[in-house]
Amino acid sequence: MNVAILKYSGEDTGRKVKLNKDIFEVEPNDHAIYLDVKQFLANQRQGTHKAKERADITGSTRKIKKQKGTGTARAGSIKSPIFRGGGRAFGPQPRDYSFKLNKKVKSLARKSALSYKAQEKSISILEDFQFEAPKTKEYLKMLSGLSMSDKKTLLVLPQNDENVFLSSRNLKRAKVTTADRINTYDVVNADNVVFLESSIEKVEQILTK
Repeated sequence: MNVAILKYSGEDTGRKVKLNKDIFEVEPNDHAIYLDVKQFLANQRQGTHKAKERADITGSTRKIKKQKGTGTARAGSIKSPIFRGGGRAFGPQPRDYSFKLNKKVKSLARKSALSYKAQEKSISILEDFQFEAPKTKEYLKMLSGLSMSDKKTLLVLPQNDENVFLSSRNLKRAKVTTADRINTYDVVNADNVVFLESSIEKVEQILTK
């Protein structure tokens, strides 16, 4: 698949780049995408939730009424979950939500997500550029030239560029990442994926190992 290389302003340079068919034209695997997105979202969870159970409550363990003869249900200490101020029964405890996913499944998921974007013609390639200073106005100007001002975009850089990252940070629908940190969730979540020309080669190197 050949994709035109655009200038920063959105104009066509007249050059094209051929995308690797082993990455951008594979048979998409929906289940691999599901597993990779599920793992990504699970890894975002802190898992620090905690509710006090009866053993964590400060209070007397004295039996508050006799076992029989009251006409009501038997009850133990005031820390019982059935009483106001008592501990919670089977409350949430700190836990780790992350789980293992094989490297080949993660690689297939990224290839599948990129292939879907290629099928939808939602992949754009720009000439390499840099910002002299962090300026959100310049980033918006770029999106406007690409007709993507009102769309969710993922910009993939060859390496970290602090000025470009800071320029996009205040924009709700814009995200910037690097070729070595691209993940399935970000690709699927974006309406358009924009690669810098030199980042394509790095992505292909990573996903064809």
